[in-house]
Amino acid sequence: MLSKNTLSNILKFLAIFLIVNYVYGIFFNKPQERASELVVIETNDSEYGKDALVSVTIRNNSNAALEVANDCPGEPFDVLVYSEGVWKKREVKPEIECKEGEKISIKPQEKRTIAYDKWNHALFGKEGRYKIAVKFLDGKSYESKEFTVVQASIFRVLWITLFYQPIYNILIFLTAKLPMHDLGFAIIILTLIIRLILLVPSQKALKSQKKMQELQPKLEAIKEKHKGNQQQISMETMALWKEHKVNPFGSCLPLLIQFPVFIALFYVVGSGLNPDNSYLLYPGFVQVSYREIHTLFLGVLELTQSNKYVLPLMVGLLQFVQMKMTMKKPAGDGKKSEMDIANGMMVYFLPVMIAVITMSVPAAAGLYWATSTLFGIGQQYFVNRGSKKDDNPRQIITVS
Repeated sequence: MLSKNTLSNILKFLAIFLIVNYVYGIFFNKPQERASELVVIETNDSEYGKDALVSVTIRNNSNAALEVANDCPGEPFDVLVYSEGVWKKREVKPEIECKEGEKISIKPQEKRTIAYDKWNHALFGKEGRYKIAVKFLDGKSYESKEFTVVQASIFRVLWITLFYQPIYNILIFLTAKLPMHDLGFAIIILTLIIRLILLVPSQKALKSQKKMQELQPKLEAIKEKHKGNQQQISMETMALWKEHKVNPFGSCLPLLIQFPVFIALFYVVGSGLNPDNSYLLYPGFVQVSYREIHTLFLGVLELTQSNKYVLPLMVGLLQFVQMKMTMKKPAGDGKKSEMDIANGMMVYFLPVMIAVITMSVPAAAGLYWATSTLFGIGQQYFVNRGSKKDDNPRQIITVS
């Protein structure tokens, strides 16, 4: 049986893994092959919920390179919207930095996918019918199939309103108020705020995990004593929990709270520095120029790009330390339970996987993870210290 702490770490790992796959389109919404056509223009879906990210794939099945003029800060390719019975071109020019003169090029027998992340809400923020039109420098033009934008699902609306939008607003507010509009320190402060808000429930969860570990030898003894009698094992297990006032699901509530907060913060720090997201700012809350935000943390860590070496190593080591602190020492006879063996494997596997994932996401997300883990190490230290005091009460000598 895995501990609640191990389950928590596994869920976090799965969350990161799924997010990375979603963001980079590894497994989801892959365009369909249409190799018979020389040039194929496809969106990654035929129907989008409102403000879902639109991506376009150009597949060059010809033997000649294709080039498209770069109209940045304008959108990559022309967007056509059906209005009043005709297809009309929609254009926007957000406040973003551009590389002048860099053409969009697709080599023969290759494809290129471009997301409208910096133009998405401005172009596709209204329900309707849309098409993408691409005009190449050789004068030839191609259009995608028609796709639609529909009302966002109630789950997405709740997600944005309850989690993403509040965290996004706090991050932008902190960034706007800090000297030099420093994003790195804003992420650290935001992470600490979230951890402090969740301090009480998470502290109870850690104590509950510690008690469950302390009771593990007794639970193993019950299993051994009533081997094959699952009903008796369940009855005595429940009685043991009741006697020691332990709720085996005591850590579930903090985990359920932290899970969506963690995912929301991941998205915010990964793609929040985008003028196209300004519609999410609360009216009159804060005004900031996205160009003024300082993304080079401490002069060495560019938060908008992935860091391949130092940050992943730091995050992996911190995660390893935290997991080692949650491990209980083997019993006096040195015999390890099934849970001890499973946790022992996870303490090495999970930090390595998190380090690898940190290499593939923006450093801003890695900085959040490092700060949150460092906070968790401090929190676990005080829980372990309190547990040791409870294990070594003062001896009272009585004189008869």
